[in-house]
Amino acid sequence: MNRLKDKVAIVTGSTSGIGIAHVYAAEGAKVIVCGRRVEKGEAVAEDKNMLPDRSSL
Repeated sequence: MNRLKDKVAIVTGSTSGIGIAHVYAAEGAKVIVCGRRVEKGEAVAEDKNMLPDRSSL
């Protein structure tokens, strides 16, 4: 699945647990997650379901 290859997705509110960041990463996008809770944001960016080199906080 590479519909979003070479694209960047900025996911706001990603510390609230919606999970769309994982979908974007699975589709090939590089994902930037942001939210108000640093610890939860780090957990999203480091989640085992995120692909390597596809996310940052």
